[in-house]
Amino acid sequence: MDEDNRAGAPRWFTLAALGALAWELIGCAMYLMQVSVDPAALPADQRQMWDATPVWMTGAYALAVWIGLVAAILLLMRRKLAEPLLLVSLIAVVVQFSGLLTVPALRNLVGSDMLFLPFLIVVVCGVIWHFARRARRSGWLH
Repeated sequence: MDEDNRAGAPRWFTLAALGALAWELIGCAMYLMQVSVDPAALPADQRQMWDATPVWMTGAYALAVWIGLVAAILLLMRRKLAEPLLLVSLIAVVVQFSGLLTVPALRNLVGSDMLFLPFLIVVVCGVIWHFARRARRSGWLH
């Protein structure tokens, strides 16, 4: 009997952890694309958003994706540290997107229809953290 079965982890655990890893990898790729773009090459509306985005939002974005990536790897390795790191990543995502509502220059540029994707990202990150929390409480992580 392999270690996964002895610990009682369901067979779908690895697939879910791989899904979390894929999500975090996509987030890291999006972050790298954002920070490597030449702002002068952006269309005027995107350039306005770029100029209005405070550095703390970009910092929160970096924390969210890189800590999330490490946490997803740890989740796949079935390590308990994945859960608190995923919570830190989730909090960083919330901090990052809070700027869309709290920074006046951004709030004036962002329509309510543009808030769906940030909301979806927060929900998915929350689901991944809850998955890790359940895994820890169920004894699937060590």
